[in-house]
Amino acid sequence: MGDFRPRTVWLGHPEKREQRYPRNVINNQKYNFFTFLPGVLFNQFKYFFNLYFLLLACSQFVNELRLGALYTYWVPLGIVLIITILREAVEEIRCYCRDKEVNSQIYSKLSIRGKILFADLLQIRSYVYAEEPNIDIHNFIGTFTREDGDPPVNESLSIENTLWASTVIASGTVVGVVIYTGKELRSVMNTSDPRHKVGLFDLEVNCLTKILFGALVVVSLVMVALQHFAGHWYLQIFRFLLLFSNIVPISLRVNLDMGKMVFSWMIRRDSKIPGTVVRASTIPEQLGRISYLLTDKTDNAKWTLTQNEMVFRRLHLGTVAYGMDSMDEVQSHVFSAYTQPSHDLPASRVPAATKVRKTISSRVHEAVKAIALVHCVTPAYEANGVADQAEAEQHYEDTCRVYQAASPDEVSLVQWTESVGLTLVGRDQNSMQLRTPSGQILNFTILQIFPFTYVSKRMGIIVRDESTGEITFYMKGADVVMAGIVQYNDWLEEECGNMAREGLRVLVVSKKSLTEEQYQDFEARYVQAKLSVHDRSLKVATVIESLEMEMELLCLTGVEDQLQADVRPTLEILRNAGIKVWMLTGDKLETATCTAKNAHLVTRNQEIHIFNSVTTRGEAHLELNAFRRKHDCALVISGDSLEVCLKFYEYEFMELACQCPAVVCCRCAPTQKAQIVRLLQERTGKLTCAVGDGGNDVSMIQEADCGVGVEGKEGKQASLAADFSVTQFKHLGRLLMVHGRNSYKRSAGLSQFVIHRSLCISTMQAVFSSVFYFASVPLYQGFLIIGYSTIYTMFPVFSLVLDKDVKSEVAMLYPELYKDLLKGRPLSFKTFLIWVLISIYQGSIIMYGALLLFESEFVHIVAISFTSLILTELLMVALTIQTWHWLMIVAELLSLACYIASLVFLHEFIDVYFIATMSFLWKVTVITLVSCLPLYILKYLRRRFSPPNYSKLTT
Repeated sequence: MGDFRPRTVWLGHPEKREQRYPRNVINNQKYNFFTFLPGVLFNQFKYFFNLYFLLLACSQFVNELRLGALYTYWVPLGIVLIITILREAVEEIRCYCRDKEVNSQIYSKLSIRGKILFADLLQIRSYVYAEEPNIDIHNFIGTFTREDGDPPVNESLSIENTLWASTVIASGTVVGVVIYTGKELRSVMNTSDPRHKVGLFDLEVNCLTKILFGALVVVSLVMVALQHFAGHWYLQIFRFLLLFSNIVPISLRVNLDMGKMVFSWMIRRDSKIPGTVVRASTIPEQLGRISYLLTDKTDNAKWTLTQNEMVFRRLHLGTVAYGMDSMDEVQSHVFSAYTQPSHDLPASRVPAATKVRKTISSRVHEAVKAIALVHCVTPAYEANGVADQAEAEQHYEDTCRVYQAASPDEVSLVQWTESVGLTLVGRDQNSMQLRTPSGQILNFTILQIFPFTYVSKRMGIIVRDESTGEITFYMKGADVVMAGIVQYNDWLEEECGNMAREGLRVLVVSKKSLTEEQYQDFEARYVQAKLSVHDRSLKVATVIESLEMEMELLCLTGVEDQLQADVRPTLEILRNAGIKVWMLTGDKLETATCTAKNAHLVTRNQEIHIFNSVTTRGEAHLELNAFRRKHDCALVISGDSLEVCLKFYEYEFMELACQCPAVVCCRCAPTQKAQIVRLLQERTGKLTCAVGDGGNDVSMIQEADCGVGVEGKEGKQASLAADFSVTQFKHLGRLLMVHGRNSYKRSAGLSQFVIHRSLCISTMQAVFSSVFYFASVPLYQGFLIIGYSTIYTMFPVFSLVLDKDVKSEVAMLYPELYKDLLKGRPLSFKTFLIWVLISIYQGSIIMYGALLLFESEFVHIVAISFTSLILTELLMVALTIQTWHWLMIVAELLSLACYIASLVFLHEFIDVYFIATMSFLWKVTVITLVSCLPLYILKYLRRRFSPPNYSKLTT
């Protein structure tokens, strides 16, 4: 990925700012101006299907091989290429415009010549040292040094001091130093380059064309062999190859490409999934064969599975618990703690019942106070209804206050403390203000903050109460780590389990009082550890852990992550459709597990196996053995453990994981998400669909066979890079069950019908050549064949893109219908062979019938056979259609009318006067009925005695 090195960004040292960095732009285009045409042509001709027709057309420049005019070969090929180039050009232009819109966003840059008020920053003598660009999105190591101070300032920088690209500042302004740009951004380094996706259906069609080409070669060799390889037999082989070239129909590519456009248009026009955008119109049929759906939980964009909006549900103190219906009691306890005088009665004179009440009141108050302090939430004030924003902030206007934080569950906790009477009204880097129910402002000095990390699974804060001078260390975190930190108790584990089973995110809150001497000793050791460049995380963690002993357990909190609309029924639809859902998220294990339960990704009767953290091969082996003994069990595993398993036991792990009904991977890096998608494709051979809403989902979206981006409130990175874009997760159900299913079945039916149409002509040509001493003479002129495959039959055959076996409501109600498509039966070797036999039968009947019933002139054979061929094709379309559309009727009648009208211009090849006779009409009618009626009877008997799965649903 390049030779990346640590860098020093200088402030106030213009002579040292000479190093160049990459341009800060995004690019989702597959081509550029110079590579577009070569790239498109290469992607077309690297497959046998198109390469075959190119060689076929080029062969007509050789006089000995020419069978007709050049336009009969080059015009169809040119049409295919023009349609492909125009489609790719439109998509590239749209992608360029989207990228340009993002790259053209306005920003302000501080400069010495500028007249910005924050400009004094450029006069200081300082610099920022940063580590080399890497893909680790959870950590950052750097230092800030100011040299013109006395003494010089040296501060450590971590991930908490950084802002992501595309971060939205909710209020106020921020002046920052740009450390990484362009390709050196961590989000970009975790993103793969856009690639040209080719659908599995196109690959299957390409395989079928190879089989047809093999049949073409065999037929040509047989024809030459029957001539006893006389004369220039090798030239005769090539002539027969050209003569029977319609076996591989070039119109197949045109029809399929146009069908994809129609399917994409239908998706965009569906009023039940408004706002859906198709960015890759080449793979809509992929949506009909998805076996694995990999989805992110959520991002700051707030749109994937969850809304990322939390609701406080439970406060547990061990002996008593408060739910949503009893929060008024908590409010009463908080009110009494700040309004009742502390010297009412001596403890000895307080009645027993009052002692109990006051003890509970004190515990509730202490728990609420801790929750109101141990967080990283900042209240921001907006001038809503107030003349001046500064005035709103100064007077802590409740109507103007909004809470800002990186974690939505922290916001929910602070909002809850406000609802029960203790309100966070102010905060900066060094202080925090709480307002009591009586309106009193409590001031706290923030001495230290220990942010949450995946390794620690907890966050802490040390504050000093300005009114009493007390120093208190508050901490909250996951029960798995807090259990070893708090004092012994007999209820923590049980109650955490009970709340987790309800789908709540559980946090354990504790505190510890510190003396001034204890804090000063800690601070000295902590500052020294933070300035270390090598092994900083380990040294800092060691110092913090010296405080984390015998802490007082205060309470448990339980919050619920609000799901997006209809997430549960959508996941149920996908599960019933035979699609396995994997959740890949960067969230912590506890959060991911709760979301999986809450969304019913894991059903109530399914056991969850949490893969223990492993770091060595031996530990991974033991955990895999333990997991192997579980059955019908959902798996939850962290990114670190996953990396170890894939390193040593990739095959074994993927084999076990693919048998799980659901898999949850937490703390996943963007590259890991893409790796999982790639492994699923390689190990299972099944189609994958990746769904995400943020920049860290782009890698897996681009790696998946189908990438779906969910448009978020704060970014469109995933949406812009995806093949399909939706506005809500619930739209995914209809996108797959209705449009995906229809696109695949219609493409299969259309492709097989086009092959049937061409095989009929080739069969007739083979019969004709065998009757006339195996001569390589064309039965029809080139423009007759072109007219047959375009003007006379194209519209009826193409109208199959409107056909459907069941209504969309039925497809949504019975997702089991989707499961049948996963076996690939609509287009298989079996169905292909059936259509080949049908084509051989009908082509033989038409040709032999025309030879048997023709009059005295050869032109009558052409008239009878060509007319019977067209009528047979129109009748076969009518017999194949399951749900008629008015456009289908128009296509049938229009095609028939065009053929009758064009007979005036075909008098050189077809006897118009002979066609007007009753003799011609009954001969054509007999041939058409003989070619179609037996097939219809067989089809009726098959549906009568072996009906399809959906037949009962349509009655």
